[in-house]
Amino acid sequence: MYTKEFEIRWSDIDANRHLGNTAYVNFMSHTRMAFLMENGFGHKEMARHNIGPVVFYEHVYYFKEVFAGKPVTVSLELKGLSKDGMYFEFLHNFYDHKGKNVASCEMMGAWIDLKERKLTALPQALFENLNSLDHTEDFRELTKEDTRKFGKRPKDMNMKEV
Repeated sequence: MYTKEFEIRWSDIDANRHLGNTAYVNFMSHTRMAFLMENGFGHKEMARHNIGPVVFYEHVYYFKEVFAGKPVTVSLELKGLSKDGMYFEFLHNFYDHKGKNVASCEMMGAWIDLKERKLTALPQALFENLNSLDHTEDFRELTKEDTRKFGKRPKDMNMKEV
C-alpha cells in the first residue's frame, strides 16, 4: 500500500479547530500525484503523451476528528481500472498517529487528451505502472457505465429566472 505522511499545519485547520475538508482533499491529491510522479507520470512524461488526470468525484467519509499536533498518514490503493486505463478509481484511507482509521475516500477519474479535450486511454507502459499500485480486495475492471452509476446529470440554470 502506498502511503504519505502529512504534518497538520495551522492553515489545514478550519473554524472548528480540526482538520478541514479542503485539507483532506489536498492531502489525497498530493498522495496520488506523489505515487504517479514516482511511477512514470511526471510532468515531462505526461506532456510527451499530452495527457492529464481529471477527477469525476471524491466521496469522503469522516469517522473521527483530526487535530493539529500529530501527523496523519494517507494511503492509496487502486480500487478499479478499465481495460485501456482510461478510467481509474482510487481508495484513500486516513490514519492518525496511532494507526486508527479516521477517514476514507473513494475517488474516480480518467485521463484526458489535453489537445483534443477528450477522454483517452493510457499508453501501455503507463497503464502497467498504474496497475502496479496495490489493489483493494474489491478491485474490479471499470467500464464507462461505472462512471454513471450515481445517475448525476447537469441541470442548467434558467437565466430568465435569475
